[in-house]
Amino acid sequence: MSDQTFKSDFLRTLQERGYIHQITHPTELDEAASNGVVTAYIGFDATAPSLHVGSLIQIMMLRRLQQAGHKPVVLMGGGTTRVGDPTGKDASRPQLTDETIQANIDGIQQVFAKFLTFGDGPTDAVMVNNDEWLSQFGYIQFLRDFGTHFTVNRMLAFDSVKLRLEREQPMTFLEFNYMLMQSVDFLELNRARNVTLQMGGSDQWGNITSGVDLVRRVDQKAAFGLTTPLLTTASGGKMGKTAQGAIWLNADSLSPYDYWQFWRNADDADVGKFLRLFTDLSLDEIAALETLEGAQINDAKKALADAATTMLHGAEAAATARAASESAFEKGQLSADLPTVEIARDEVIGAMLAAVTTKAGLTASNGEARRLAQGGGLRLNDEAIADGARLIEDADVNADGVIKLAAGKKKIVLVRPV
Repeated sequence: MSDQTFKSDFLRTLQERGYIHQITHPTELDEAASNGVVTAYIGFDATAPSLHVGSLIQIMMLRRLQQAGHKPVVLMGGGTTRVGDPTGKDASRPQLTDETIQANIDGIQQVFAKFLTFGDGPTDAVMVNNDEWLSQFGYIQFLRDFGTHFTVNRMLAFDSVKLRLEREQPMTFLEFNYMLMQSVDFLELNRARNVTLQMGGSDQWGNITSGVDLVRRVDQKAAFGLTTPLLTTASGGKMGKTAQGAIWLNADSLSPYDYWQFWRNADDADVGKFLRLFTDLSLDEIAALETLEGAQINDAKKALADAATTMLHGAEAAATARAASESAFEKGQLSADLPTVEIARDEVIGAMLAAVTTKAGLTASNGEARRLAQGGGLRLNDEAIADGARLIEDADVNADGVIKLAAGKKKIVLVRPV
C-alpha cells in the first residue's frame, strides 16, 4: 500500500505511521473516509484478564480512527472466546467457563478508556459484546442463514486452517466455525450500527475478508477490511513477549515501572517505528529523535517510554517510573518504586544466587543466571558476581530489608526476604 496516495486524514495518517498492511477496497474506503464518518471495529477475545502490548497496535488504530473524526467500536468476544480463534495455533485453546470469560472482559475493558473517548456522540467510542447475538442463534438457524455463504473449499485454503493441517495438528469442528462467527459479527454490526470497516492484524486477513464478502453478498452494502503488518522486534521476536512473560496492559498485572522499562529497553532499530505506532508525538518530533546517535539514542528511548506510559498509566506514573529507573541505573540508588518481590526467607538466605535470581523473575532458569554471572552481567547490590553458585547471606540484606539484584544494564528487582 506504500505507493498509494490517500486523501482522507485517517488513511493518510495510518500510512505515514506504518499501520497499513492490506486493504480490501482502498479507493472506495478512502472516499468514504473523506466524505463522512466511518464506523469501524476491532474484536478482542477475552482469553486472559488483561490484554498485552501485542494488542496495543490494534487499540492505537482505533485511537487514530477517532482522532481523524470517525467512530470506533470495541467488540468484546464474549461469544467467540467460547470457541477460540485457531489462527496461528497448533492446538485448541482451553475452553473457559462463562464466569471466567466475564471476569476477563471486566479486566480487559478498563484499558480502552485510556485510549478512546466513550459516549453517545457521533464519533464517541462504544463497546459491545458479540455474545449478545451469537448466543441467540439456534444451530439450525445459524447454518441455514449463513452456512450457504461459505464453501469448505475456501475455508480449507485459509492460512489458519491450512497451516494447522500441514503441520498434521488436529483442528476441531468447533474451531472450524470460528471464521463463520467472526464474519457474522461484521454482518450484525453493519446492520445494527452501520459498521463498514473491520480492522485487525495481518493474521486475521482471511477472517476479515470473509466478513467483508458476507456483508457485500447478503445485504449488498459497502464493507471494507484493513490489516496491520505482523509486528516483530528488530531482533526477530514477537512484539510484547519477553523471557519473563507478556507485557500486560493492566497495572495489576504489570507495574507502570516495568511497562516504562519495557519501552526504555527497546532495540535502537525499533525506536522510530515504535514512536510512530505507539505515541502521539508528531512526525516532526519523531524525525528529530531518530537523528540521535550513540548514547543520545537513550534520550529517544526515554521519550518513547514516557509517552507510551503516560498514555496508559498517566503522567505521574510515567514520571515516577522514569525517576526510579534513572536512580537505579544511572545513579546506583534504590527507590521504593523499583519492582519488589517477596520471597520466603529460607528460600533466599543460604540459597544460590542463580536460584534467587530466577525466583525473582530476572532470568528464566538457573542455567541462564549462571551464564549471565559468568559473562559479568549479574550484580548483587551493585557488585558483579561471577559465580552463580555463590550463596546469599544475611549480610547481603541491606538496612531497608532488601537485596538489589540486576541482570545486565536494564533489569533490576529488589528481593525482600520474608
